[in-house]
Amino acid sequence: MVKTITFNELRRIKDALPSGSTARIAQELGIEKNTVRNYFGGKHYDDGQSCGMHIEPGPNGGVVLLDDIEIYNKAMNILEEENIKL
Repeated sequence: MVKTITFNELRRIKDALPSGSTARIAQELGIEKNTVRNYFGGKHYDDGQSCGMHIEPGPNGGVVLLDDIEIYNKAMNILEEENIKL
């Protein structure tokens, strides 16, 4: 399933996550931490992998097409568990 959001929305999600969430998401999905970082706009390709995120220029940082929403869903679950509102 593909999800479309703005880059700024994606960064807000990342910034709202509690400390240790990147490692938790990576462990639960069996992927590298840097792959999770790349999903949220990082460029850690030495240790992580590309993650199916495509950015189109535009307002609010551009439009982001997420090919795989597994990391997105894990992040949203963590925010919900912690009762963090965006």
